[in-house]
Amino acid sequence: MDYQFKTLFSEIGGLETIDKLVEAFYPRVYADPDLAPIFEGDIDEIKRKQKLFLPQFLGGPALYSQEFGPPAMRQRHLPHEVTPTRAKAWLRCMKEAFEEIGLDKNPAGPAFYDRLTQVAGIMVNTPDLED
Repeated sequence: MDYQFKTLFSEIGGLETIDKLVEAFYPRVYADPDLAPIFEGDIDEIKRKQKLFLPQFLGGPALYSQEFGPPAMRQRHLPHEVTPTRAKAWLRCMKEAFEEIGLDKNPAGPAFYDRLTQVAGIMVNTPDLED
């Protein structure tokens, strides 16, 4: 028997799509007034790590784990104040990046975005401050 299965990674177009998404996403993040304060540091290294993580997150090769060990993303983000407002801003930047590269038109795009929405909620570790 020939067992073949599809992953979100393959359905969205693999590494080429991941690369385009990350390149469209991070300029938005660094320009966002809510997100910029927690994304200090080398943008190229941050993009590189995201390009390693997303394939694994979508069922593709475990590139991130090969270099850094298990993702443990919530734990890795604990040093940063991730508020509900920042999670929404992160998702907005991601949605705009999806639209820029046409991933919103890909049949697997909504499933990918839904997984990101779940992750954004899990990453929240600090309440929004009341004005």
